Formats: sequence, C-alpha cells, structure tokens
Amino acid sequence: MNQRVSQADSETTLRADAMLSESGLPAELVPAPSPRRFADGADFRIEIPSVEGPQVLRALLDEADLRGVTVNRVSQGSGAMTLTVAEQTEMAQIGADRAIEVCLFVGPREEWGIAAMSRADDGGAMHGSIRGLRQLRYAVEDVFRSIECGIRSFLIADLGLLEVLVGAQRAGTIPGDVVWKGSVLCAPSNPASLVLLERLGATTVNLPTDMSIHELAEMRAVTTAPLDLYVEAPDPMGGVVRGEQLADLVRITRPLYAKFGLRNSAGLYPSGLHIVDQASVIAREKVRRAAVALEWADRCGGGFAQTVGAAADLGIPVR
Repeated sequence: MNQRVSQADSETTLRADAMLSESGLPAELVPAPSPRRFADGADFRIEIPSVEGPQVLRALLDEADLRGVTVNRVSQGSGAMTLTVAEQTEMAQIGADRAIEVCLFVGPREEWGIAAMSRADDGGAMHGSIRGLRQLRYAVEDVFRSIECGIRSFLIADLGLLEVLVGAQRAGTIPGDVVWKGSVLCAPSNPASLVLLERLGATTVNLPTDMSIHELAEMRAVTTAPLDLYVEAPDPMGGVVRGEQLADLVRITRPLYAKFGLRNSAGLYPSGLHIVDQASVIAREKVRRAAVALEWADRCGGGFAQTVGAAADLGIPVR
C-alpha cells in the first residue's frame, strides 16, 4: 500500500522562483528525476534511527500517531548485543503488529573494543569494523540470536561481515527474508563504491550525510537498490539539516529511505536505562522533524507516494 503526498511529479514553481527571476538570477540546474520506485510503487519511506529499545520505540510510535506520520523503518545503533532477548522480542512484536521494519546494528564493533587505533585522532574509519576472528564470531552469533527473537533486518558496517552473512543466507543458513542495511559508517562516497556494496549483498545502502543533489543523482544512476539518506544528521555525522529539501531529495534519489536524525542532541550510544527518558524524547522530536519535512514536501510538490503498511521488501519482524 502507499499514500499520495502531493500532486505533481515535476519540480513545483515556488513563489520564491518568480522573485529570484525578477532579480535577474538564473534558474538552478537540477538533475533529472529518478525513474525508479520501490517494488510497491512508492517513492519514499521514512526511517527513524537510534531507536534504542522497546520503550523508545513505543514513545516514537505514540508521537507518530499523534502527528499522523507513517514510520516505515526504525534502526538501532547501540547494537543488538546490548539488548536482552526479552527486549528484542518485544521490539519484534511491536514491529510485526505495526508492519514496521526493525533494524538492529550487528556486532561488537571496534570503536568500543580494546584496540587503540579506532579511538585515535585518525581512527574514525575503523569504528564500524569487526576486529579479529573472535569478534567476527560474536558478530555472527549476534545475528543468529536476533533472528531467534523475530528480527529480520540488520545494520552492517563491516564489509567482510556482510559477505559472510550474505553467503550464509544464500546457503540457506539464514532465512531468505532477512535484509541487510549498509551502515553510514561504511557509506560509499562515489558510485563505484556503491556498486561494490550492492554486489556484496547490501539490500539498502546508507549514503554520506552531506551529498549534494547532483552527487545523489550520480549514485542513483548506478543502482536500482533503495538508498538511505539522513535528511537531518546528528552532530557527529556532520549536523546536516535539510528537511525543507525533502521533495528534491526524493525526486532525485528515489526509491529513498528518508532518515531523520537530530542535530543538537545528546549522544545515545551505547544506550540503556540510564538515558531511556532522554532517548524517548529525542525519538519524539525526530518524528516532529519528519512531520515538518513532509509539510515542505507537500508545499514543494512532487506527487510522491509513501509506503503504508507491509511491503514485501521491508524487513518486518516475525512473531
């Protein structure tokens, strides 16, 4: 199922355009719209990241219901290994009941391990990596544990781990309905790197937070896979805020997972009971930011359809 957001598929002329033209300024050169869609015909879906447990998920959905915002996917960043079996099972049940994909980060990633390089000034590129066979073993077991809880979507930041998991899925060891989301921690900055991630088996790929619409068009040109983009990014990821551009981002990049992080907010990783109230309020504000962006998308036109309810390619949990 999908819902219509606005009325036209071409870029809408805004009141501001006439004023700028009268000032003698040239029209902006905008890339051609993407002809691609999700399998259900939708142009975009909404994702809320950093949903760090069942209490935060319930708060988010309460806010979404109040504001009439459809959330298609939530993702968690502290890692599945930081959640109890009961917490994962509860999140899976909520996701199944609401037809929402619940995506959990995999593995004991290097930024929290005993290695020094990932915490050095130049070690940021190592944050999502899995260190050594011992940690790789735990990462794979992390996936099996979550699958037993009903989870069917995983956030991957290590290319070797992705290849191992996809290979296991092709061999029938992992259920065929599991989806793999490439993390922003291994985001491709050029089309060749994007093609590599898709070839390794990523179902959807998170792009860098700061790509221009022309760079987004380059990425879209080489893949049919859904792309994930922070419409608003937290400060550690650049603090980009461009909700008013949602119509442009969807038009150029669709099929698009529009992600709403939150600038000027506290870090949540690794999360837990000590900050669950703060995490819940932050999740609510992300929904409000999404509501504002949807208003802008409606004002700027586009005729965009959003998935509503279950879709075959969503990693919706099973009960």
